[in-house]
Amino acid sequence: MTTRNLSLLKPTGHLTLGNLLGALRPMAAAQPSDDCFYGIADLHALTIPHDPAALRGLVAEMAALLIAAGLDDSTLFVQSRVPTHAQLSYLLECTAYTGELNRMIQFKEKGRGRDSTRASLYTYPALMAADILLYRPDRVPVGEDQRQHVELTRDLAIRFNNTYGPVFTVPELVLPAAGARVMDLARPTEKMGKSHQDTSGVIYLLDPPDAVRRKVARAVTDSDTGPDAVRSDRDTKPGVTNLVEILVACAGAEAAAGLTTYGALKAAVTDAVVAVLKPIQRRYADLADDPAYVTETFARGAERCLDVTVPVLSAAQAAMGL
Repeated sequence: MTTRNLSLLKPTGHLTLGNLLGALRPMAAAQPSDDCFYGIADLHALTIPHDPAALRGLVAEMAALLIAAGLDDSTLFVQSRVPTHAQLSYLLECTAYTGELNRMIQFKEKGRGRDSTRASLYTYPALMAADILLYRPDRVPVGEDQRQHVELTRDLAIRFNNTYGPVFTVPELVLPAAGARVMDLARPTEKMGKSHQDTSGVIYLLDPPDAVRRKVARAVTDSDTGPDAVRSDRDTKPGVTNLVEILVACAGAEAAAGLTTYGALKAAVTDAVVAVLKPIQRRYADLADDPAYVTETFARGAERCLDVTVPVLSAAQAAMGL
């Protein structure tokens, strides 16, 4: 039986090396043996203040980058073009409890206690659950920072099935083993995020080699100069550990063997990252000359999404008495 995978990314900034290693690579690896649905979660981008033109630009860039990263063997879609997402979201809001939503880490960090917080920031875990449950996926590959939301999705699916009948598949959360949480090069205790204001420690997928070299050269390490200075120890050497993990994720464990100085480590990381980004950037440039391919790929994806999700929405509505 074919396994169904699902993952969505928010267009809240330019895609980073962390997105590539933690999400896009595992997503691509699931092709073509699995039935994969990969989307751009533009509705989630509305939970915070945003510029409409900038959002459209980020969605277009992300669409091309998903293809450039090799995901066009999957069903690709933009969330807002598949209306069943918003429709099921309300049904799941009627299934979730406020106590569960209060415990969501992102709401605690970004919204609780602020008068200007949008209501959608509070309820968006229900939309994320709808994104997942509509497709009845077996596995959901996500970064560590989304674990809590997928666990809530599982809880909502179980509660709905027990209360109204067996409508939803309870998905398995899948975390990639390597590069699952790439940290900021300048702030190695923080995740490399695509929406950071300070971009000095963030490597973007479209960064040219000179920018990659500059950012890696300035990456935080420490003052250790001993023979075992280059080693992984997240607690005492977060910067060095981050560089080692990036190197291993990009070039394999053998690439880190024998490195004894931070200069050698940074040179190896730079070469490995540039090598990984080069084919993605080349295909992205080709797609800029053929934008119709991107448009057609995502249009076909939206059509297939509706074919798959309309029956699930209808089953959930009927189960709830609608």
